[in-house]
Amino acid sequence: MYDIIIIGGGPAGYLAAERAGHGGLKTLLIEKRFIGGVCLNEGCVPSKTLLNSAKILDHAKHGEPYGVTTSGASIDQKAVIARKNKVVRNLVAGIKSQLKASHVTVKEGLGEIVGRQDGIVKVKVGDDVFEAPRLLVASGSEALVPPIPGAKEGLAAGYVLTNREILNLEVIPKTMVIVGGGVIGLEMASYFNSVGAKVTVVEMLDKIAGPTDREISAILQKNYEKKGVTFKLACKVTGLPKGQVEYEEKGVKQSVEADYVLLSVGRRAVTSGFGLENLCVLVERGHIVVDDMGQTNVPGVYATGDVNGVWMLAHVAYRESEVVINNLLGKRDVMRYDAVPSVIYTSPEVGCVGETEESCKAKGIEYRVASVSMNYSGRYMAENAAGDGICKVIVDPVRQRLIGCHIIGSYASEIIIAASILIETEMKVEDIKEFIFPHPTVCEIIREAIFQL
Repeated sequence: MYDIIIIGGGPAGYLAAERAGHGGLKTLLIEKRFIGGVCLNEGCVPSKTLLNSAKILDHAKHGEPYGVTTSGASIDQKAVIARKNKVVRNLVAGIKSQLKASHVTVKEGLGEIVGRQDGIVKVKVGDDVFEAPRLLVASGSEALVPPIPGAKEGLAAGYVLTNREILNLEVIPKTMVIVGGGVIGLEMASYFNSVGAKVTVVEMLDKIAGPTDREISAILQKNYEKKGVTFKLACKVTGLPKGQVEYEEKGVKQSVEADYVLLSVGRRAVTSGFGLENLCVLVERGHIVVDDMGQTNVPGVYATGDVNGVWMLAHVAYRESEVVINNLLGKRDVMRYDAVPSVIYTSPEVGCVGETEESCKAKGIEYRVASVSMNYSGRYMAENAAGDGICKVIVDPVRQRLIGCHIIGSYASEIIIAASILIETEMKVEDIKEFIFPHPTVCEIIREAIFQL
């Protein structure tokens, strides 16, 4: 008998297991594929490893404005993939070590929920059946494959890829079409454009980067286009025959060549295939429904990470799992989503948190906005020749508090947490102005933007 059984060894699952084990709970973690989940093995970490290689290549090729010249810089795709695999192996080994140190029992295989009786949940792995009064479902998500003619055939043939396959691609295609202009699509567009592929992004919406502030997404698109990426917006993909992508633009049928196609149109929660229905857990619109403590409608059953569909980000999954385990250990805790930072690790980077102008208008929220060029930062100018980044802050004029911040430019991924903390703590604008930011740093741009209000 365990105190808690956790299904899924991704960020939500392994973090919950570590916290639970460290807190003295007898913990069983079940993972059917690999510890670390999609994020560590097929998503967040591998993609950033590739993007860093592309960044180094870009620096080598385009150093003239900074007084640096070089020749013959090239990419070795197989070496890039080999390094990515090494990074993943090392991180997975580290997580396994942490789980062991927290006295967590790890069971490899498919965890099938048998049922719940007298408050005890039973989960089967192979021929073994395990019991616990608490169950945490952290089964994650999978790439959505839309019903486009040729998609399934292309996946089987290997010329249509998802995030899983593209991060193991050992060749640089001459042409690549990315279906979907969201985070995954844009990051891969950035990488393959930098390493020499002719990249086209086909997106159904009239803008890229999904819910990202429209002005920010427009600047990002402009930067991509300067580098040679082609965008087909407000277009619907109609077919994926080998060697091309067929789409409709304003009702007119078009096509574009493609050695490889990346499908990046979103992800869906994994709620089937492991007996969840045997618990009568409430699932709506493909996601497990939870409250602000991660509790489902079934007592003692929780769900964190992508499977609850609240916010499909690894760092959100970490916090959701902490909330669940804190409550199980007697520490009252709840989830708050108003200050969740999100990042697009392109070049330039994008960092966002809180409300956008568009979301304020949609919700009827009164707001004030200030937007400043990143060139207000001395360090940004020193490191970016002809950079066109901006920092936009959005403030509640009644309470005089920051409610949104959106940055496009170098170090945005590292800076955005500062704005997130200011929003989370509901700090007043006048108090923010009194902070002393280190100089010269790019993060000073937040202070500059605040002073424009």
